Amino acid sequence: MTAGTRIATIARIVDPLSAASPDASWTFLPGAIAVVALLTVVYVRRRREAGASIGRLVCFLAGMALVLLALVSPVDRLAEQLFFMHMTQHLLLIDLVPILVLLGLTKVILRPATRRLVRLERAAGPLAHPVFAIGLYVVTMWVWHVPALYDAALELPAVHVLEHVTFAIAGGLYWWHLLSPIRSRKRLGGMGPVVYMVSTKVLVGLLGVGLAFAPDVIYDFYERQPGYWGLSPGTDQAIGGLIMATEQSIVMGIALTFLFVRALGESERTEQRAERYDSDAVEEVQA
Repeated sequence: MTAGTRIATIARIVDPLSAASPDASWTFLPGAIAVVALLTVVYVRRRREAGASIGRLVCFLAGMALVLLALVSPVDRLAEQLFFMHMTQHLLLIDLVPILVLLGLTKVILRPATRRLVRLERAAGPLAHPVFAIGLYVVTMWVWHVPALYDAALELPAVHVLEHVTFAIAGGLYWWHLLSPIRSRKRLGGMGPVVYMVSTKVLVGLLGVGLAFAPDVIYDFYERQPGYWGLSPGTDQAIGGLIMATEQSIVMGIALTFLFVRALGESERTEQRAERYDSDAVEEVQA
């Protein structure tokens, strides 16, 4: 072994990041870019007509940016090579994107579609109930992490697209029941949001814990990878599982705090309206 070869070998041992670097190129999926562009144009026009706040605009645009981050940026390419990056991509689509998009909406912005949404809810029956949203969210997360389906999504582009669409639908429906600007007949009240979130996040968090502490590598696709960034397949899987479990806990805590503050604000506004109504009634009687 020459001196140069020996130095190169030592360098790879000392610095595992140089041993195998994944492809971190952009994917530039035309379908994702077109959908984001169309939704952004429609939203900006409706927001101008509705007079929604800058904060709403920032939330919606941040949601669209996360769609591009998940599907167009190097995150998408890295997800095909590292399990924890694929996990990050899924959590963006099922949680963060729907949350930000819904926070960007108002009743006025949705007004052209409000009646259709109400009719759709009535026609959907039990499918529009929060319990169904819990089931869909949890089943989506668990089923797509079945090894056969997970590996198929990585090897077959059509299955991968279906996986992403499923995550977006499950996440959108789940967060709609919590953050929708339209008052629904099935809207959660009282301790409903707490039970709704805790039951869901605990069940999904357990999946993350199971992945993190699994004794063996579960997914053949990632077991065949060359150990990018010096991560063994087992370590990569453990990091992905911890990311899932941690994200579920953090999102649940933040969302419950937000919902509590919103409920207090709505209660205060209700009391103020009641006081004004009583005051007006008294003045009419005195007159």
